[in-house]
Amino acid sequence: MTIKVGDRIPSVELKQAKDGKTQPVQSDELFKGRKIVLFAVPGAFTPTCSVKHLPGFLSNHKALKAKGIDEIFCVAVNDAYVMGAWSDQNDANGKVTMLADGNGEFARALGLETEMTKFGMGHRSRRYSMIVDDGVVKVLNLEEPGSFSVSSAEHLLEQL
Repeated sequence: MTIKVGDRIPSVELKQAKDGKTQPVQSDELFKGRKIVLFAVPGAFTPTCSVKHLPGFLSNHKALKAKGIDEIFCVAVNDAYVMGAWSDQNDANGKVTMLADGNGEFARALGLETEMTKFGMGHRSRRYSMIVDDGVVKVLNLEEPGSFSVSSAEHLLEQL
């Protein structure tokens, strides 16, 4: 079942790269008591994710925070070291917090897992963005496979 507006973010362990090590973080704890923008990409370093999706959130991070967003999270079915390298390469530190869903457990728990084996990528997350307030989904923008429009930072800004 796919997560929907009004649902609570499930409790799943994600990973973050910090100081050359991975740290586990619990998804429900990350969202507790805060207003968060979360966007998901099928994979770090992939074309649309690197050229459009992440750059949009980087260039709009100040505007999102000015609208009351406490933090911006990006999640992908990659390991924490890949997410950390992607963050470093794009100067995302302090703007977008990278979260690794290495086994796709978060994507599955949200009902947003997609099968991309024909592209050699296995099971990944669908592309989406959401606004989460104190752990509850307030806005969900789910892309159709192969599309990029409603999950963009620009579209999300219009919804705040």
